[in-house]
Amino acid sequence: MNYVLREALTRARLTVVDVAADLGVDPKTVERWIAGRMPHPRSRGRLSALLNVPEAELWPDTTIPGKRPECIGQAVTTTYPHRWCVPPDVWREFFASAERSIDLLVYSGLFLIEDTAILRILKAKASSGVEVRLLLGDPSSEHVAIQGAEEGIGDAMSARIRNAFVLLCPLVSVPGIEIRSHNTTLYNSIFRADDGLLINMHLHGQPAAHSPVVRLYSLGAAELIRTYMDSFEQVWAKAGPQQQVR
Repeated sequence: MNYVLREALTRARLTVVDVAADLGVDPKTVERWIAGRMPHPRSRGRLSALLNVPEAELWPDTTIPGKRPECIGQAVTTTYPHRWCVPPDVWREFFASAERSIDLLVYSGLFLIEDTAILRILKAKASSGVEVRLLLGDPSSEHVAIQGAEEGIGDAMSARIRNAFVLLCPLVSVPGIEIRSHNTTLYNSIFRADDGLLINMHLHGQPAAHSPVVRLYSLGAAELIRTYMDSFEQVWAKAGPQQQVR
């Protein structure tokens, strides 16, 4: 699946039929391009111009001399300069698309957990067989205190985590959902839905909401995706049970 192309079509508000008519091809041909087939060079150029997206972004070159194949992939699909720039519908659609796994690694993730639509999606996904793993910070952790100080919000960081645990209480007994508490430095917040990731980078002196977010897709064996998920698994393995709300 060429997720980059699919997302570009969505942003441009173009349907398969629209693209087929503009390029003079059969709609099934466009569907095959979205499914992952490489278009003819002439079609690539015309489609790139139609969508106003560089060819290199729609079809990253995997044959660059001297490059190891595992180090090249169609990974980064969208970037947001600040987390608050990510529309709520993007978060909802992201988690709603999961068919196998949903993972979150955050300190509080309160901006999501306060969204009742997100909580309903998590519950529904778990009920349909999707494995949901939520990793929140330990509010008493020194790492949380340091992060709060560096972001300029002090003790509010711990308070936000406690609020998040309160809001998650209805999900604790839902089969398929497991919530743990971690005591690690949070370099990035990781949000996973199957083979897709949303990464909220953390920058010194910047609140998480003001820090960038990148959207990644693993097409094949993308090393970048594995690197992030290996980090998640290490934190998950060391994490304890959900904190008791006090």
